[in-house]
Amino acid sequence: MTIALDLAADPVELTAALVDVPSVSGNETALADAVEHALRTQAPHLEVVRSGNAVLARTNLGRGSRVVLAGHLDTVPINHNLPLRRTGSGDDLVLHGCGTVDMKGGDAVMLHLAATATEPRHDLTFVFYDCEEVEAERNGLGRVERELPEWLRGDLAVVCEPSNAAVEAGCQGTMRVEVRTDGRRAHTARGWMGVNAIHGASEVLRRLAEYEPRKVEIDGCLYREGLQAVRISGGVAGNVVPDECVVAVNHRFAPDRSPAEAEAHLREVFSGFDVTVTDMAAGAMPGLAHPVAGQFVAAAGGTPVAKLGWTDVARFAALGLPAVNFGPGDPSLAHTREENVRASDIRRCAEVLSRFVNS
Repeated sequence: MTIALDLAADPVELTAALVDVPSVSGNETALADAVEHALRTQAPHLEVVRSGNAVLARTNLGRGSRVVLAGHLDTVPINHNLPLRRTGSGDDLVLHGCGTVDMKGGDAVMLHLAATATEPRHDLTFVFYDCEEVEAERNGLGRVERELPEWLRGDLAVVCEPSNAAVEAGCQGTMRVEVRTDGRRAHTARGWMGVNAIHGASEVLRRLAEYEPRKVEIDGCLYREGLQAVRISGGVAGNVVPDECVVAVNHRFAPDRSPAEAEAHLREVFSGFDVTVTDMAAGAMPGLAHPVAGQFVAAAGGTPVAKLGWTDVARFAALGLPAVNFGPGDPSLAHTREENVRASDIRRCAEVLSRFVNS
C-alpha cells in the first residue's frame, strides 16, 4: 500500500508523517516509495528518477545557477521512540521520535519546497538518499555520484542535516589511527623477564593528554581541532605480561588540512611508535565567498558557524561545490532516545529556503 504524503501541507505535519514510516538504514524502501510517488504525482514540474532507495528530482528551467539540496531518508535503529509523540502546541509544539532531528525534519522541508517552488530563481535539484547512517561504502549518495554524476552538479549544495536552523559551513575532516606498542611476554610472577606493552602505552597517553589542538578561522568560521583516545586494547591473560597494546585515536582536523597533511601531523605527534591509519575522510572548506553561497547566508540571516563534525557536505566539496549544513533540530540530540525537534525550527528552515529560492 502506498503511504500518502501531502507535500503542500505544513512541513511540521509532513515531518510527523515521515517519522511514522520506519526507515532504519537498509530498510528505506517504504519511505522511498512514498517520496517517489508523492513527487511524481504532486510535483509535475520536476524530473524524477530513482536509484535504489534514493529518489532524485530537479527543475530544468535553464536558470543561470543550480542549487542542490540533499537529505538522507534512513535513521539509526529505533530505540523505543516510535511512533511519533507530540508535546506542547502552537509555537511551542515539539515532535519526539526516531528521525525527528536526524533528519526527517530536513527531509520534510525539502519535500515541501520541491512541491511549492515551481518558478525558483535558481534551478533546484533534490536528493533523498539511503544508508547514510552506516558504513561509507553503502551510502546512497556515493552510488548516485558513481551512476548519476550529473545530478550532483551545481553552484551550491545545502545538506539539510540538523544545525539548530542556523548555517553551519563546511565541515571538519576525520581520521582514525591505531598506535601500537610492543613488548615481550613473561609470567607475571617473573615480570622483570618481560616487557609490558600496556605500560609502554603510557607515553602515547601522555602525549594525548598534553596535546594542544589548533583553532583555525576560515571565512569567519572557527574550527576547533581535536585528538582523543577512543579505545585501548591489550592483554593476554591474568598471569601474562602483555606483548602488545593498541590505542585507537580519533583526530578531527580543520578543512585547511588535507588527509595527507593530517596523517603526517599524527605521525609527528606519535613519532617513535607504529601508527596505522584505519579510516579517513576529508573535510570541506566553507566556500562562503561564492556568490550563491553568499545569497543563501543573507537569506538565512545571522552569522555562519563552523560545522564541528563530518557530514556529506564533504562529498559535495570534493565535487567542487561550496556546501553548507542547514536544517531543523539540535544535532546533539541525534541518535539519542530523546530525539526531538521544535516545530518552530522546521518552519524557520522552510521559510528561509523558500525566501532564498523565490526572492
